[in-house]
Amino acid sequence: MAKEQISTDALRTPNGHFSQATTIEAKGKLVFISGMTARRPDGTIAGVGDIEAQTRQVCENIKSAVAAAGGTLADVCRVDVYVRNMEHFEAIHKVRREYFHPPLPASTMVEVTKMVSPDYLIEINAIAVLPQA
Repeated sequence: MAKEQISTDALRTPNGHFSQATTIEAKGKLVFISGMTARRPDGTIAGVGDIEAQTRQVCENIKSAVAAAGGTLADVCRVDVYVRNMEHFEAIHKVRREYFHPPLPASTMVEVTKMVSPDYLIEINAIAVLPQA
């Protein structure tokens, strides 16, 4: 199943690690991944106070969720990112480059004032489309 990163000169080039738009032929299984935080499987929070460590744990959690559905991070076509501090933008995208490779998912990032735990710095939900078996 071909996923394609869309880019047009009619829009500003993204300054982060994401695409302007992503297309995918919708034959397959849609996977809606709930907001993932930096919570490890044992319930502890990874990287308290460290946005890179928390982003890495969030990406690992998304990776695990999509794998449990039968896919990989390459199947992710959209992510929504909620952060406590937009000043962490570059550090977050540095980690995202380790996990997401072209064609990149479409993405939205917003700053929020509170999350379920005051120790959370980031939360990401995702949508993946898995190839039809």
